Amino acid sequence: MVFIAQLWLPILVSAVIVFIASSLVHAVLPFHARDYAKMPNEDDVLEAMHTAGVPPGDYLFPYAPSPKAMQAPEMVKKLERGPLGFVTVMPTGVPTMGGQLVQWFVYCVLVGIVTAYVTGRTFGPGVDYLAIFRISGTVAFIAYSGAHPSASIWYRRSWSTTARFIVDGFLYGLLTAGTFGWLWPR
Repeated sequence: MVFIAQLWLPILVSAVIVFIASSLVHAVLPFHARDYAKMPNEDDVLEAMHTAGVPPGDYLFPYAPSPKAMQAPEMVKKLERGPLGFVTVMPTGVPTMGGQLVQWFVYCVLVGIVTAYVTGRTFGPGVDYLAIFRISGTVAFIAYSGAHPSASIWYRRSWSTTARFIVDGFLYGLLTAGTFGWLWPR
């Protein structure tokens, strides 16, 4: 058994490596260029949302506050007419990524901690690189990819977008696995 405190180096190094890799994947490579599309009549939609004073938040439309309300004739008409959707409205202004990047790095560290916990409870010091690679990579892959299918299942996110995020998670899992195998206590 290896304690988490003994694994601080692979935790931090893997977080930095994944952070850099994810920055390259999202900012340099065109891999995620098709994740979102421009809304038809975007200017009209934005003007309508601005006029309505829609504050930041998550919205479902058309909205029904209960299952019973979903059955009301006027709601059924709205649902049949469409469109149906989910929208996340962010604060107004030029987007800055600082806070999100900090949160992403913290998440990468947390994935490293969970990976260290599971791998450290599975193996002791001096274990073969490939054994560490398998377990740590599996844990990291699940952590980076596991929640994405639910967005396609429940929120109708495109499965192709979800697949790209799962590929990202596979890459991040491999990078985490390589780091843990490389820096595992001998």
